[in-house]
Amino acid sequence: MHIEFRHLRTIQAIHEAGGLARAAEQMNITQSALSHQVKGLEDQAGVELFVRRSKPLKLSPAGQRLLKLAEQVLPQVQALQDEFSGLRAGSTGRMHIAIECHACFEWLFPVLEKFRHSWPDVDVDIRPGLAFDALPALLREEVDLVVSSDPEDLPGVEFVELFDYEAVFVAARQHPLAAKPFVEAQDFRGETLITYPVDKNRLDVFSQLLIPAKVEPAAIRQVELTAVILLLVASNRGVSVLPDWVVREVKYSSDYVTRPLTKDGITRRLYAAVRTDDLGKPYMEQLLALAGEEARKLQAA
Repeated sequence: MHIEFRHLRTIQAIHEAGGLARAAEQMNITQSALSHQVKGLEDQAGVELFVRRSKPLKLSPAGQRLLKLAEQVLPQVQALQDEFSGLRAGSTGRMHIAIECHACFEWLFPVLEKFRHSWPDVDVDIRPGLAFDALPALLREEVDLVVSSDPEDLPGVEFVELFDYEAVFVAARQHPLAAKPFVEAQDFRGETLITYPVDKNRLDVFSQLLIPAKVEPAAIRQVELTAVILLLVASNRGVSVLPDWVVREVKYSSDYVTRPLTKDGITRRLYAAVRTDDLGKPYMEQLLALAGEEARKLQAA
């Protein structure tokens, strides 16, 4: 038996209309064409689908089984059609984001809060990109955007500039290094360095300063939350290096100071890595615009 979507729609329409004439009118076809369609379906099934002499027209037990199938299948087909229509219009889609910058969670949340109000039908998810290889995942279409400070030359991927930030040294006011106008790699010898729980090769203080100078701190203490890092630093339990905007945004204590790393400072740039084919999607354009607005707020703080 070969059942088509139009057969399911026909059974449902006749059941809801209570007769062939009204159903044909609603379906914008002739009653003769509808009768022919029903007869062809009954010939395939080998059973009657309607009790012919009933008014209104009633479904037979076999017709009831077919109606049940229509009620299960047709809403799913309609939902899929609506989804495809939304995809064509650019109003629905997926925005799975991987973040290679641990501190960026605090910057990104306000962006996504605004984004969800404008694009409620876009599925948003965040994955910590430091837990896996984010850029290969972007190429495999497992994620749709990667926040990173390490751009690469990848075919089919664009690195959109978000904002620049300075990695700054943070210490308690009474710490000896707080008296210096800037700190250098050698100053970290003998210090407890408080960092995010990230491989040190991915931390600015190591990749941009300590590893090139072949310097290791006396100890490393890993802490998940920025607020806790600052509280520990203010309590003189160690020193840290954080993005300047993070220190400006999170003011849990006035008992710490910031100093540049090296005389010239260390400035980094944050990017959004996006597949080239996705750049033209309206919701992607909106997210990048919101990210730029939030970045300008950070820089003006």
